[in-house]
Amino acid sequence: MRYYPIFLDIKGKPCVVVGGGSVAERKVLSLLDGGAKVLVISPKLTPALKKLVAKKAISYCAKSYKGGDLKGFFLAYSATNNSRVNKEVFQEAKKQGILLNVVDVPELCHFIVPSVVDRGDLLIAISTSGKSPAMAKKIRQQLEKEFGREYTVFLDIMGKVRDKILTKSKESDKNKKIFESIVNSPLLEWIKQGKKKKIERFINGILGDKFTCPEFKL
Repeated sequence: MRYYPIFLDIKGKPCVVVGGGSVAERKVLSLLDGGAKVLVISPKLTPALKKLVAKKAISYCAKSYKGGDLKGFFLAYSATNNSRVNKEVFQEAKKQGILLNVVDVPELCHFIVPSVVDRGDLLIAISTSGKSPAMAKKIRQQLEKEFGREYTVFLDIMGKVRDKILTKSKESDKNKKIFESIVNSPLLEWIKQGKKKKIERFINGILGDKFTCPEFKL
């Protein structure tokens, strides 16, 4: 099966994870990274999940899953090793139109989670449509070498510059040329070399305004 590639905005959206083990923990952390409001349903939790509950970073229902538990949620994970529970969660999600991923059971998933290269605002998602997670991992490791932490800093700078330029000018063709000139400049190399003053002079020349390079450590 070929999947439709998409990035979801889950900030502030209610998401639920059924299960409290190490796999569920990884899913919870990824949802929190996306800004979701997370509820975990499980009789037991990992120590890390307990800490998140104590800090009120997530909500928690200390019980086993029952029909109706998914009501009102935007997205759900089932991360249990109980096939019966997984199938029940799938049936409810299907009935209520809730996006569901049953971990490691593709036939019970509405979406699968890609292998991701995470460089701040730069996210590169790799999927083999479930055919070979090992190959997806290999490709991710190759891309991580090519796209280093300098891209995180670059996009931080680019975002600030873009906001200022778009505030000053509505000439789309002119702005496009400016953005392309920055992308094709040695800016990434200067970031890797830690040349903050050179970056500031370069951006000042483009903006005609004082620009302070954000602090960064690669």
